[in-house]
Amino acid sequence: MSNRDRAIRDLAPLRSAGRRNWRPNTVAGRVPESVLFREEFDYYADVCFRAFGDRVKFWTTFNEPNVFAKHSYMLGTYPPNHCSAPFGTCNSGNSNREPYVAAHNIIMSHAAAVDNYKRNYQAKQGGSIGIVIEMKFYEPLTNTTEDILAAQRAMSFEIHWFLDPLFFGEYPKEMCEMLSSNLPTFSPAEKRLLQNKVDFIGVNHYTAIYAKDCISSPCDLNTYEGNALVLATGERDGVRIGKPTAIVGFYDVPEGMEQIIEYVNKRYENTPVYVTENGYSQHSSNGLEDLINDVGRVNYLQGYLSSISSAVRRGANVRGYFVWSLMDNFEWAYGFTVRFGLYHVDFDTQVRTQKMSTKWYQGFLMGSRPVDALQTLRAGS
Repeated sequence: MSNRDRAIRDLAPLRSAGRRNWRPNTVAGRVPESVLFREEFDYYADVCFRAFGDRVKFWTTFNEPNVFAKHSYMLGTYPPNHCSAPFGTCNSGNSNREPYVAAHNIIMSHAAAVDNYKRNYQAKQGGSIGIVIEMKFYEPLTNTTEDILAAQRAMSFEIHWFLDPLFFGEYPKEMCEMLSSNLPTFSPAEKRLLQNKVDFIGVNHYTAIYAKDCISSPCDLNTYEGNALVLATGERDGVRIGKPTAIVGFYDVPEGMEQIIEYVNKRYENTPVYVTENGYSQHSSNGLEDLINDVGRVNYLQGYLSSISSAVRRGANVRGYFVWSLMDNFEWAYGFTVRFGLYHVDFDTQVRTQKMSTKWYQGFLMGSRPVDALQTLRAGS
């Protein structure tokens, strides 16, 4: 087996967030506000373990379930498009209750799959199992107590919501205090199932953002952070937190990567972390020369990989990194209007062309461009 073969392994997500998996009344796509979802997901996961476990050595139960729960049942922007005021206007739904019921069933579906894998497959197949969470790093907009608490609430409603039950058997106190009876509780049997710890945590990280308190001053709550009574903003006193990218609210803030890794390691018992998504977006409307000569992406990757390197030197337990994405593709609700790929794709002809970032990343992987020694590339390099 070559060194490259040793370094490359399959990582299989059993279910991903958003709309591409949406199939009403199918095993992997049943609406997760129903407890039946738990049983069907457990069955589906078992089929995957039996069929592919001899080859797949890294399993993730869910990819970005926090994004799915918020967009599908709070904001109503993903199917089944459930929401209610003040978070959105939909034909049906209850934004104060449904996202948390859906999340609860996702968490317990995850727990059942992990329990099954650890009892029946892990010893003989030699694999690992975890979960992937979308994670921004929230910084207080100001040094006021209100904004400091707002940043903590935003982290709770983004990260702790799904990971605290898996490690501590309970939802975070900020959510319990704010949501009261709208937040489900774990039965003794559910808590016993949650005792099976994940082998790793997948971190999807793209940006850091400022958090502004919406308890002491009114805000528009029809936003991703609205349920935490937080407004996320990329500007402080007219200065952006970082260079903006093609995705609204995503900025180039490389130090946020080190901060989120260290935060997760510290809170969750130094559990191994894989950075399962990280990447830079361009507008498809940019000229072809700009898309190919993607200096912004090279600078972004160099900065974020340097940040990971710094975290590792400081003792962070990081085991791997995945750039999003290998090639331009259909990007969720953005469709073909934004591009994350290392390879440019002509969507009419399917012709693929190397970008500057492809060559840089190849060099990085082969060791010819050490991340800490690399000079930031400029246009014309």
